[in-house]
Amino acid sequence: MEGTARPTAAGRYRSTIAPTVLALGTVSLVTDVSSEMVTAVLPLYLVTGLGLSPLGFGLLDGVYNGFSAVVRLVGGHLADRGGGRHKWVAGAGYALSALCKPLLLIAHTLTPIGLILAADRTGKGLRTAPRDALISLSSTPETRGRAFGVHRAMDTAGALLGPLAAFLILRATVDGYDAVFTVSFCVAVVGVLVLVLFVPGRRSSPTADIGTRPTLRAALGLLAHRDLRRITVCALLLGLATVSDSFVYLLLQRRLDVPDGWFPLLPLGTAAAFLLLAVPLGRLADRWGRWRVFLTGHGALLAAYALLLTSWHGSALPYAVLALHGTFYAATDGVLMAAASDSVPEALRSSGLALVQTGQAGARFACSLAFGAAWTLWGDRTALLAAAAALALCAAYALTLRPFREAAV
Repeated sequence: MEGTARPTAAGRYRSTIAPTVLALGTVSLVTDVSSEMVTAVLPLYLVTGLGLSPLGFGLLDGVYNGFSAVVRLVGGHLADRGGGRHKWVAGAGYALSALCKPLLLIAHTLTPIGLILAADRTGKGLRTAPRDALISLSSTPETRGRAFGVHRAMDTAGALLGPLAAFLILRATVDGYDAVFTVSFCVAVVGVLVLVLFVPGRRSSPTADIGTRPTLRAALGLLAHRDLRRITVCALLLGLATVSDSFVYLLLQRRLDVPDGWFPLLPLGTAAAFLLLAVPLGRLADRWGRWRVFLTGHGALLAAYALLLTSWHGSALPYAVLALHGTFYAATDGVLMAAASDSVPEALRSSGLALVQTGQAGARFACSLAFGAAWTLWGDRTALLAAAAALALCAAYALTLRPFREAAV
């Protein structure tokens, strides 16, 4: 925190947001425009365009969202070794994901598409922990929730613009999907350039965490710490019952018979709610408690499941479901990383955050496979009912753990 005088509200807000956070937020904004353009059209492209079954889509969606679990620990470890590699490990991940976009133009069967998505998620796995470590290390413990909220809000602004761009491209071009993948690649390259030119590197302090060496054994040894172990268990359990975004949008489309051309607009509802609430809920987590906000977010997700299970077909249904879906992300994504940062030493910050992210990503991978199989065997309603029951049970168990140390502000 800069200074001891009591500044105005606007001045106090600016003083708590480090330039590194704003620079990384810009990178994430540009990159998310690229990635969400693809994410917005991918379910329809695979299920309608290529004729994949829900089980086949569940497999690919699990790869898309969960394969990064395999490499997040690697990315975290590489970033911690040498102390100043966070920027460059993150940059390698952004570059790899960018290179995967044009490859979708030539892949039309399950195997090559799966390999491309796996490579894309490898890039995401490499970059996520180093990026979040930079945000954490650039912020004070009292303001980490707000810092992550600002970053996630900027990130979500890109997620808001990406589907809108995909929608406009599909309406304006003949070969819509190919055009989306091409523009997505160009935008991703811009994101990499912004990272290289404007995100400052970080040098480790020679006095920080004396005696703590960033080895793989030390990183795995972090799970011996009660708080981080319980946070990781909570993230894993709740991830096992978190239906992927793509399935939520497909469920809404089937409930409301949304035309294919309008399908890419569905993620806009989630992104809009996330954008509006990320900063307020991050600040609330700093003051009211990160554990309370995190668990309340899963309550919002459970409410979204419940609405999809009702017989209500009113015009307000998609707005309500997507608003709750966005609230879930705003209350959990950055808040989880802010909470985990409190339990990880600086020298192992990237590795420690990667442990939590790995558990969560692996669990969501399993959920995508299970949900796709359940939809294929028993139908979408039964699959969602099972997911809702699992989420309620996992949340009830997580409630008994209470792993997050509440920050006193």
